[in-house]
Amino acid sequence: MDIVIRAALEADLEQAGEVTVEAFVGDGHTQPDGSYVELLRDARRRSAEAELYVAVDPADLSRGAAGRVLGCVTFAVGGNPWADIATSEEGEIRMLAAAAASRGRGVGEALVRACVTRSRELGLAGMAFSTRPAMTAAHRIYERVGFRRTPERDWCVRPGVDLLVYSLAF
Repeated sequence: MDIVIRAALEADLEQAGEVTVEAFVGDGHTQPDGSYVELLRDARRRSAEAELYVAVDPADLSRGAAGRVLGCVTFAVGGNPWADIATSEEGEIRMLAAAAASRGRGVGEALVRACVTRSRELGLAGMAFSTRPAMTAAHRIYERVGFRRTPERDWCVRPGVDLLVYSLAF
């Protein structure tokens, strides 16, 4: 499947928020009634305060439509409020999500690779980001792209929510 990765457009924001909620709640990474769901749904805020990238089907674009959002990811440079673990010389991804119907088609990997490219464009030294231990499908993507576990940077956002860190130096 061909995939186009681009900065989110106004027309993408609602779909991007819903795809993110679908992925995180559907995969059991957050509770449907938890406070984190509203942050996941708020793609408009992520787009305004960081960089939001979407994966769309090029067939939609050829018909003149904005495109069905197949997945999305938030990208921020360390020091940005959306960056939890990255230093000022690193890029960070947050809320990587692929729509359930798009899984297994390379959407997540394409989004991660786009963030690596963006980090390089900005002249950063690398990337670092957090992930939950149970997000094993995402871990496989990160490792295929070249990220490695950085256990000395692991942290706990709150009791019972441990986060693993993956990083990549350029």
